[in-house]
Amino acid sequence: MEETVKKKPEEKLKPKLFSVMKQYSGAQFTKDVIAGIIVAVIALPLSIALALASGVSPEQGLYTAIVAGFIVSFLGGSRVQIAGPTAAFATIVAGIVASEGMDGLVISTVMAGIMMMIMGFCRFGGLIKYIPGTITAGFTFGIAVTIVIGQIKDFLGLTFREAPVETMDKLKEVVLCMDTFNLQAFLIGLLSLAILVFWPKKLEKIPASLIAVLVCSAVVKLSGMKVNTIGDLYTISSAPPHFSMPAVSLARVKALLPNAFTIAVLAAVESLLSCVVSDGMIGSKHRSNMELVAQGAANIGSALFGGIPATGAIARTAANVKNGGRTPVAGMVHSVVVLLILLVLMPYASMIPMPTIAAILFIVAYNMSGWRNIRNMIKTAPKSDIAVLFVTLILTVVFDLVVAIGAGLVLAALLFMKRMADVTEAHAWIDVDDEDTDPDNILLKKIPERTRVYEINGPMFFAAADKYKYLLDDTDIDVLVIRMRNVPAMDAAGVESLSRIIDRCEHHHIRAVFSHVNEQPMHLMEKAGLAGRIGKENFCTHIDTALARASEIEASLQKVG
Repeated sequence: MEETVKKKPEEKLKPKLFSVMKQYSGAQFTKDVIAGIIVAVIALPLSIALALASGVSPEQGLYTAIVAGFIVSFLGGSRVQIAGPTAAFATIVAGIVASEGMDGLVISTVMAGIMMMIMGFCRFGGLIKYIPGTITAGFTFGIAVTIVIGQIKDFLGLTFREAPVETMDKLKEVVLCMDTFNLQAFLIGLLSLAILVFWPKKLEKIPASLIAVLVCSAVVKLSGMKVNTIGDLYTISSAPPHFSMPAVSLARVKALLPNAFTIAVLAAVESLLSCVVSDGMIGSKHRSNMELVAQGAANIGSALFGGIPATGAIARTAANVKNGGRTPVAGMVHSVVVLLILLVLMPYASMIPMPTIAAILFIVAYNMSGWRNIRNMIKTAPKSDIAVLFVTLILTVVFDLVVAIGAGLVLAALLFMKRMADVTEAHAWIDVDDEDTDPDNILLKKIPERTRVYEINGPMFFAAADKYKYLLDDTDIDVLVIRMRNVPAMDAAGVESLSRIIDRCEHHHIRAVFSHVNEQPMHLMEKAGLAGRIGKENFCTHIDTALARASEIEASLQKVG
């Protein structure tokens, strides 16, 4: 019996802003403005800290929050998403800047933006969920570890003799340069950390990072402590974002493709994860494909106007929701306020102590690490999933994210295929347990004398090919009935295996009859020409029909004989 399957309505490629403005009110505008201002105040120290962790100047973090933040809110598929620089990119960006320079980063980010826009237009938003959670958890924790290692230098006030780029080289340099330990810098770092940990317990409304920046800057300035500040290491600029196009060549594009791919995948995963979290907070549903298009456009805009890669920031998005933001207007207000702060207050950023920046990034790393999630996975997940998690984590720290994600996906795919192969089987109906409650149990049916019935359970793909190669071991029959109701999918190797079975059937003058072939396997069999060889009349929708067809074939063969 054929079933009518209702198709899911296709997701709109329309920015949420244009949908919510139909019912927008003055009261909501007030809430959005207040939320936008609060989020801007939170984003200020974070954007500066993440820019420094990424190996770029402080204002470039603000450029990212301004340009990317505005574009994502204007074009995005979420009502409340706040975009900007995030900790996930810090290590990647620092590595690209160190090896390829700022031009290399701009080209990589623009290419990543183009990739994300293509993903959105091709409606790949739903495919992101197929990246295993163990890989996401592994590289997220790995990135947190690399951020912590990268900030030990400033937290302890060390003076490096070399300028290492790789995480393990930085850790080695920390050990070698412990003789340059600065007690005053360490004390400022501890004070910053104490404020960041304990302040939210008292006054959550005022961001702890802002208080840490103000208090520790004042302490260093007034006491004359010998502690490096941002102004000691960087030139501060209050100039607004300005357009700049790097020199592009085909050779450069080819060389930077792996970096661009990494940025695109990470930005897509983190943005859509942030959307899912915020959906749960406000009871809404984001448009994943539109969000990918917006994130792509935002990264292109950010790169061309002096910023760095951007994505949806879960913490800032949550702060937006908690403070009453319910439409993209709040995100746009946040970007405008950050721009005003850049133009008016940026020179004062030179007074922020580097140990305070390090402490802020320690807290960011702790919050993003997801250690509780990893602890639960270790307790409950199969050993194969735990292996994927730790391989991804270790490779993220020791090598880089490109290697980690690539190796994690390959390992996860191999383990998944092994699991699928383990559950795929082909068995004769006579092997079914007597107590089987299936109403179509063969014990309840009459099988023609010279007919054999086999059922294949599970996907027919290359890793399980050896599970059903014995289907025609018995050649002293007239009809082979193959039941495929539990075969949801098949690949080229599965088609090839069936083709070999049909070849043997033809060689031994055995007729093949198929019962309940699902849509995807049937499509492949038709495409491969197998359906034509078998004959339309030999495809049956039910085991009863297949057995009746087998009886007809046997009867016709007896007449001929």
